[in-house]
Amino acid sequence: MKIAFLGLGRMGTELALKLVDDHDLTVWNRTASKTQPLVDRGATAAATPEEAVADAELVITSLFGPDEVREVVVKPGLIGERTWADATTVSPADAREFAEAVPGYVHTPVVGSLPPAREGKLGVYVGGADDSRRRSVATVVAPWAAANPDRLKEVESAAAAATGKLLANLALAVTIEGFKEALVLGESQGLSEADVVDMLGSTGLEFIVNMKAPFLLGERSTKPGDFSVDAIAKDARLMLDTAASADRDLPAVAAALRSLEAQQEAGHGDEDFSSVVEHRA
Repeated sequence: MKIAFLGLGRMGTELALKLVDDHDLTVWNRTASKTQPLVDRGATAAATPEEAVADAELVITSLFGPDEVREVVVKPGLIGERTWADATTVSPADAREFAEAVPGYVHTPVVGSLPPAREGKLGVYVGGADDSRRRSVATVVAPWAAANPDRLKEVESAAAAATGKLLANLALAVTIEGFKEALVLGESQGLSEADVVDMLGSTGLEFIVNMKAPFLLGERSTKPGDFSVDAIAKDARLMLDTAASADRDLPAVAAALRSLEAQQEAGHGDEDFSSVVEHRA
């Protein structure tokens, strides 16, 4: 299939690499140098989004957030009658907006970080009202979840897919805040970071501890890491706005966002969000 892939950030690059061997891929990124890993694997680089989609049967986007989707895709009327698979993390309201603007919209957010992406172990939601387009997209993006195919889930709407992605990232946001506060509590009683990490095994925080302790303990660097502070802070704001639209509060997410924003203010926005625990002081 002739596919245009727009957006080659950390995750976008990994997603595109899973498709380049099986499809005729044309790629575009605002920073042109980021297309090189795909070009090295046989993709064609385009100078503009318009050039990228010119002959495409399917357009896939993996942009930073909904504002970038509007700027690059929706406002220029880039898609036309094509099917559009959007892996950008957006709110349910954004997904409804895009589905209304572009009949071929299918939302395809992924759940997981860079290591699972490289191993084909991501969770993938594929949401759209058009059954035929949704199934076609699910077939194309199946390599993203090839090692765990049961993690690829078709849902009946783009908004439902967006909700699933925000739920997944809510778990990350509130558990990294829990990890930070566990460290603060443990240190108040004279425990070391390693002691706290050990004691949190087999607790409700075990997943986030296993994921982020290597950064905390100096085994990995937060630069660039897997999932940036800026990205999850943006997602937390989407969560809060979504809940607020229904007159609901998310106090744990709000607390997590304050910690994330403190990292942004300290200059760690482009680093892994484990900065919340590593630079908690």
